[in-house]
Amino acid sequence: MTPPTPGPETLLSLVFPSDPQVSPDGTRAAFVLTRTEEDDPRKPDADFAKPRYKSQIWLADAQGTRVLTRGEGRDGSPRWSPDGQTLAFTRKVGDGAQLHLLPLSGGEAQVMTRFRNGVSDLQWSPDGQYVSFTTTADDEDKRDERGEARVITRPRYRFNGRDWLPERPARLHRLHVPTGEVQEWHAPDVELGGVTWLPDSSGALFIASTDELAGAHWQQEVWHLPLSGAPRQVTQWASAVNAVVPHPDGQRFVLVGRPAGQGNTEHTHLYLLPLHGSAAPVRLDAGHDHPVGNAVGGDCHVGALPEKPTWLDERTLLFSSTVRGSCGLFTATLAEDGQSGHVAPFDHDPQGVIPAFTARGGGLALIRERADRFPEVILNGTQVTDLNANLPFAARTPIRVPFPTDLGEGEGWVLLPGGTEPVPAILSIHGGPHTDYGHAFTHEFQLYAARGQAVCYSNPRGSIGYGQAWVDAIHGRWGSVDTDDLLAFFDACLDAQPRLDRARTAVMGGSYGGFMTNWLTAHTTRFQVAITDRSICNLLSFGGTSDIGLRFWEDELGLNFHRRADALKLWDMSPLQYVENVRTPTLIVHSVLDHRCPIEQAEQWYAALTLHGVPTRFVRFPGEDHELSRSGRPDRRLTRLEEYLNWLDRYLTPSVQTANAATA
Repeated sequence: MTPPTPGPETLLSLVFPSDPQVSPDGTRAAFVLTRTEEDDPRKPDADFAKPRYKSQIWLADAQGTRVLTRGEGRDGSPRWSPDGQTLAFTRKVGDGAQLHLLPLSGGEAQVMTRFRNGVSDLQWSPDGQYVSFTTTADDEDKRDERGEARVITRPRYRFNGRDWLPERPARLHRLHVPTGEVQEWHAPDVELGGVTWLPDSSGALFIASTDELAGAHWQQEVWHLPLSGAPRQVTQWASAVNAVVPHPDGQRFVLVGRPAGQGNTEHTHLYLLPLHGSAAPVRLDAGHDHPVGNAVGGDCHVGALPEKPTWLDERTLLFSSTVRGSCGLFTATLAEDGQSGHVAPFDHDPQGVIPAFTARGGGLALIRERADRFPEVILNGTQVTDLNANLPFAARTPIRVPFPTDLGEGEGWVLLPGGTEPVPAILSIHGGPHTDYGHAFTHEFQLYAARGQAVCYSNPRGSIGYGQAWVDAIHGRWGSVDTDDLLAFFDACLDAQPRLDRARTAVMGGSYGGFMTNWLTAHTTRFQVAITDRSICNLLSFGGTSDIGLRFWEDELGLNFHRRADALKLWDMSPLQYVENVRTPTLIVHSVLDHRCPIEQAEQWYAALTLHGVPTRFVRFPGEDHELSRSGRPDRRLTRLEEYLNWLDRYLTPSVQTANAATA
């Protein structure tokens, strides 16, 4: 008997690992597993029950792997006390996630906070006396519900994944563990992040902008906050800071970011700076022409994925880095004179991805995946989960396909279905543009292959992982060399794989990939069908509506929407200017709360395609943002996949194509 064709519901069988946290002695790991369940299993009515994420914290040690928490909602953020005897974590039942403490010697978890809005960013002090966290406490904003006017005075007031930003930024609090007392530690004027305790527990470092306008321009600084007293600005960085990592001596720290004057195309790097004084920063990864952190995209990353660099000793810093289509762990070793660093591979599989890791006490906990292998939790080299067993169909292994460019050889992959018959070919374009396709597991791609459709995906110029020159190549040039690379790659796939049916092709992408989908269908009719997701079509209106719009085009293109001299150039790069050329049937997918690529972009594209008589369908998702395809609510992710598959089947099935041709 032929097995049934797999569908979107296969997503519900997956269990997603996240937040691997190694214990202080390096022998155990706490991590989170997230699964989907009905909203209320006690009410199986089909109109009521919907799949929702539920998560639990698990523990792996020498005795095996077992569940630690059994909350009714979402348990997460496991954080070990310095003595390894207590686990702090959050439990979300309803709206707010509250701080809990769980004694690992036995006993029930104790609720330590009861804030209306919950808490986040748990951090133990090294002496075990405190757990710090951020919260907007009991602030309440019901202006929309009451129909009241909302007065805007800040440059940034909405943000993707959060909607309206609070009137007051989240405050930093700390729990005094011996007494259970919770007190406010710092109430910032501008939103703070990246809070990290100093090794002697005398205070913490955090990341924040000097004012709201600097924040809108991605200009951040590092600050020192003592246990008592006001914070002190440590840096004059004036650029993006991703993380801050104190040195074990407490007198220096590593800043992960890009220096002032460098735009969004610049790689993030490691810089060592003094906590006191004004010595010049020392770059620890000089000569390593790849960015710090993981930029390889996948759709099975639900939950936190820690990747902050960690000192293994006073001279050795462990960090992750994206290299071509992979992400591995590397060390930056500080030279004897403290003025440079040497980078070497530590755990790097060129065919794999490590999207998360923590290291302590000589131990290492991480998540590892491959394009044909579901993410698994690894503790000190031993796999402690078997989540790949949940796959409802056998995963296919992609085939590498090189393509020529002016900067040298580019690369991509084709994921072929089983069998020998001709199959449709889908060109999928990643977002960013400075992200990466590669060796991460992607359920959506595997689903297409399992249903008999091939997926071609690549890293055109602008992608991360191939050196700074490769990223810089599209600065100010969206829709130019990236177009050349995508079409050269797709042609290389068609030439290399005779099974790919040239008469049944599709193009799709999200975010920047949605922009390129719109751009390609406005400049070529070679694709039979298109799907544009959370896309951009009008660069001018994007600048004034996106949560990153005040600065994004400045960094990406050297242009900005509010300058008359730049407006025509931005319009020339906008697919909307060329929409009258589009003939490709197009599915438009967008989320209402997407503030990164606002839904007005989809509305403009839909209206224009409709006026020009292009077959089109517009699917809008309420309550979702830019992350729908990766971590959106399960039932909405299912609906998105159903819409994708139905649209592809409609235009790529041979019998349907014949009928369409006869009707034309």
